[in-house]
Amino acid sequence: MRIEEILVKDVWDKFIKSHEEANFLQSWDFYEFHKKRGKKIVRRAILNEKGDIVAAYAGVVETAKRGKHLAIAGGPILDWEDKKLVKEIFKDIKKAGEKNGCVFVRVRPQLSLSDKSLKLMRELGLKKAPMYLSVEYAGILDLKKSEEEILVGASQGFRRKLRKAEKVGIEIKAETSDEAIREFCKLEKKHAERQKYVAFSSDFLKKQFEAFREGNEILIYSARYEKEILAMNFMIFYGPEASYHYGVSSELGTKYSAAPLLHLAAMEEARKRGCIRYNLWGIVGLEEKSHRFYGVSEFKRSFGCEELKYTPAHDLILKPFSYQKTKIVETARKKIRHV
Repeated sequence: MRIEEILVKDVWDKFIKSHEEANFLQSWDFYEFHKKRGKKIVRRAILNEKGDIVAAYAGVVETAKRGKHLAIAGGPILDWEDKKLVKEIFKDIKKAGEKNGCVFVRVRPQLSLSDKSLKLMRELGLKKAPMYLSVEYAGILDLKKSEEEILVGASQGFRRKLRKAEKVGIEIKAETSDEAIREFCKLEKKHAERQKYVAFSSDFLKKQFEAFREGNEILIYSARYEKEILAMNFMIFYGPEASYHYGVSSELGTKYSAAPLLHLAAMEEARKRGCIRYNLWGIVGLEEKSHRFYGVSEFKRSFGCEELKYTPAHDLILKPFSYQKTKIVETARKKIRHV
């Protein structure tokens, strides 16, 4: 076996997409987005004697006053039952962190949470991170089910909202135009003001949109009533998964319950693209009623989704003294943000 940088998009994506658990977090284009933001990225893979990739990870070097760290969201991608392979990839992950002068490496694998997965993290020398890295608890819909089967499993409230939206005559569009992302950015700012959260910058959203548009992996869905935008979804289609990455709405959109129509349209497109899973993205526990995402989590549960808990983010500590500063700051920040 040998380990090397991967420089060809098709080679990288072919391997990542071949794994059912993978999503856009380890896609080629997601790291092209990070490069456009001026970030240093890492794409490494283990190749067997035939030259085929058998394990891979992509990460981005994040900078902070407390020091740099390497963030690997949704990876590495490999056969987790192959213990030798797991050890080899984490040896290389450590080397990559050290090479880039990082205080620690943060990993959130596409590995379902279990006693076995937590034991494996400990055996690899990782510690549970004080802050999350990407979604750790998600709502998942099985796209092998038909729309009718999904609606049977949805809540009565969801079906009622859907019927209400259908009667109104809401128009649904799916676009990749520059105008679509401009409209999304405008609505996101208004949505953030109303919901009292910090909006992403337009530059951040546009760069991400452009990166995924290059690979035909994105659609911006909009719901309109009498030419006024009610709601918009930022959907990413990658390999086996369609991801509801961002969603925003207007006050009128809430009144007319436009969101269910957007999701059903995106699910139909996902099936056409061969996706087997629809990821509604982050949810929080039923007991976390004070969490700021509790309301949107209840909406996602109304679809009748399965709840998937990933193994949470773990840190491979490279510089223990500097890491303590990070741990203190992130622990405090998590409490302040209620996340």
